[in-house]
Amino acid sequence: MLQEARILAGVPFSINSGYRCPAHNKKVGGKPTSDHLTGEGADIGCTASRERFLIVDALLTAGIKRIGIAKTFIHAGSRDDNPQGVLWLY
Repeated sequence: MLQEARILAGVPFSINSGYRCPAHNKKVGGKPTSDHLTGEGADIGCTASRERFLIVDALLTAGIKRIGIAKTFIHAGSRDDNPQGVLWLY
C-alpha cells in the first residue's frame, strides 16, 4: 500500500521511521500497540503543505486507514488490530 501511495502521490517518500523493535519504540515514546512494532507503520517526512495534501490523498486512495499528521512527518499505519478510519494530529 505504501508503494502504491508513493506512485499515486508523485512525490518522493522519505521514510523517517519504519519497523521498530520494542526497546526503540519505548525509547522514542511509541505506544505499546504502535503500527511500527509489526512493520505496519511508517513515518513519511513532509514539511510542505501541498506535498502533505498529495501524500494524505494518496495514502487514503491506497487503502491506508490510520493517518497521523505532524509538522514534519505523516504517519501511515495499517495494523488491523488498531482503530481504523482515524486521522490524528501530533
